[in-house]
Amino acid sequence: MPDSPDLLALLKQYFGFASFRPLQEEIIRDALAGKDVLALLPTGGGKSLCFQLPALARDGLTVVVSPLIALMKDQVDALTASGVPATFLNSSLKADESRARLRGLHNGEFRLLYAAPERLMLSGMLDDLQRWRVNQFAIDEAHCISEWGHDFRPEYRQIAQLRERFPQVPFMALTATATERVRADIATQLKLRDPARYVASFNRPNLTYRIHAKTGAYGQVLDFLRAHPRDSGIIYCQARKTAESLAEKLRADGIKAAPYHAEVAKEERSSNQEGFLRDEIRVICATIAFGMGINKPNVRFVIHYDLPKNIEGYYQETGRAGRDGLPSECILLFSAGDVQKYLGFITEKPPGEQVIAREQLSQMVHYAECSGCRRVELLAYFGETFGVPPSGGEATEPAEAGTTNCGACDNCLSPRATFDGTVAAQKFMSCVFRIRQAGSFGVGLNHIVEVLTGAQSERVLKWGHQKLTTYNIGHEHTRSEWAAIGRELIRLGYLRQTTDKFPVVELTNEGRAVLSARTKVTLTRPVAAPEKAVSHVGEIACDELLFEKLRRLRKELADARAVPSYIIFSDVALRQMARLYPQTEGEFSRISGVGASKLRDFGAQFLEEIAAHLRANPKQIFAADSFTQKPAALPPQRSKLTETVVATLHYWRGGRTVEEIARLRDVKPTTIYGHLADAVEAGEAIDLNSVLTADQQTRAAKAFYQFGWGNLTGVKESLPDIDYGPLRLFRAVKQRQ
Repeated sequence: MPDSPDLLALLKQYFGFASFRPLQEEIIRDALAGKDVLALLPTGGGKSLCFQLPALARDGLTVVVSPLIALMKDQVDALTASGVPATFLNSSLKADESRARLRGLHNGEFRLLYAAPERLMLSGMLDDLQRWRVNQFAIDEAHCISEWGHDFRPEYRQIAQLRERFPQVPFMALTATATERVRADIATQLKLRDPARYVASFNRPNLTYRIHAKTGAYGQVLDFLRAHPRDSGIIYCQARKTAESLAEKLRADGIKAAPYHAEVAKEERSSNQEGFLRDEIRVICATIAFGMGINKPNVRFVIHYDLPKNIEGYYQETGRAGRDGLPSECILLFSAGDVQKYLGFITEKPPGEQVIAREQLSQMVHYAECSGCRRVELLAYFGETFGVPPSGGEATEPAEAGTTNCGACDNCLSPRATFDGTVAAQKFMSCVFRIRQAGSFGVGLNHIVEVLTGAQSERVLKWGHQKLTTYNIGHEHTRSEWAAIGRELIRLGYLRQTTDKFPVVELTNEGRAVLSARTKVTLTRPVAAPEKAVSHVGEIACDELLFEKLRRLRKELADARAVPSYIIFSDVALRQMARLYPQTEGEFSRISGVGASKLRDFGAQFLEEIAAHLRANPKQIFAADSFTQKPAALPPQRSKLTETVVATLHYWRGGRTVEEIARLRDVKPTTIYGHLADAVEAGEAIDLNSVLTADQQTRAAKAFYQFGWGNLTGVKESLPDIDYGPLRLFRAVKQRQ
């Protein structure tokens, strides 16, 4: 098995990176050792590299099971541009194309083969695989094999037969979205043998999450797009008709938009997708049929025009933004009307599915209306505490120091106002109590609102609820406001809502106590529409004129090769070029994403474009801040340290090294560095000279000024001899100063 320098050499040669992302090297080493692996890495977290690099480090063929034709073509195009011998087999190929690729496979010309599960299970294909010296099966989007997942595909169940046919070949299962239950089911269904398990944080720090009240949805979307004229993105709609009409309206208003859903003709769908990948179409208006496996790194925004059905789907769809690591926006337009519409749809489902669907919808509504940090809520759904590595005994990615303010969601950036809701809470809970007392049965949320607002509906009159003392006592709030108050009381635990076919609202013991003691209740104002379009998210500061020239050159080169622009170089790479002005091949090769193949194929053209620009324009000097806008303020200082951080500090003050403390506490050094960074943010003093030499500190400072304080990955790639832990601690100390 190659040692670390060889792996790093392959990484730079083919992919243009100087260091691995968290967990990648560990996964790759287990794969090369012949172990089964189950890896959960977020969208944009580098899952593909985990099986692509091992394929280059040894002889034989790696077979990648992939669910979508678009995903196969996209990945193979990118690999081919990087000099990696890869191919795919699927129904999109003509007979002569398939025969040519099969000949190449028989001759051992490829290291990677992408195919759908149903294609692999054909008897002739299984016989071919045995002749092609398969050294690994990589199951991408592995959550598709689990009925508990949000995107179950029955054809994925066939993959388990490969284990029987190839008992000695190791399996690697990869996914970006899976709860603990789904991960366990993946291991069972694929018959993984004592797999090495890796779970990265679900946190996507470059994404900003916002919820806006849905008030004139089309106008809200148009305002946003006009405020972000250069950005491309995806707008998710629940209905196909909505996607069609939205795209048509946007085109009429001068926005290059196209629809994507199951009823669009196959040729048009492919054309729209290809146009989006090549930056010829700026906005895709889509149902959930679009996006899985689409590796477009510069999607700058994802807008949910309608409420998603569940948090897993929402997380995966928002994850299609900002795969290149640059700041991106995720906006959800929320209305109570969408909730009622979905409740109606749920009643049409089989009885066994209704309870789950209602529970998922309830979780989604809670997320949309919560007043706390969106990131905390989102990660908690997947069993992760923000700032704390995932639990469960699995290998995990180092986490940032814990906090409850992410600085990148609407509730943290602009906390919603609160008000004394004691009277409103008393009225609502009293109404629930009186209705139950009068008829010995419960009713739903909407019926309670009808009683409070004096409605004369058929059910109110039929059950005599107009005679209750709580009838018509809620004039100070509208029906939608009362419904929002009721949902918040449920979130606060004063009420509970059943998951029956006709869910009813009941008082909890806590609610009874608050009602009888007249305890003060603080409520949060509901989400509102923004007063003006959201300001542009930050990007790596660079020479914008040069960046535009490089974008045009990239587009010309991509069109000549009939591939999307990002196959040539990512936006991150172009912005680095327009910031650092490389003028030699050596300087150009240090740009992130420039490997040997891309240096050979494209280096001369880009260097000439940069040189021509400098002949006509002076170099620009950029401040330390890596972003065009001032970053969000640091989270507020915490008044207390956790017990585990205090224990680490005790050892540190006693003269122990990070490595010694890690051994004493049976954790990884990265965890100890996280504790120390945590302590710094709380006001403790840490001497950097104990962990970094003077030279390393100088180079770290220069790298952070060059790449930006928010771009830890870029800094790490430029400093391969310094680990993530010391860099995190360095950043914490300097930001504190």
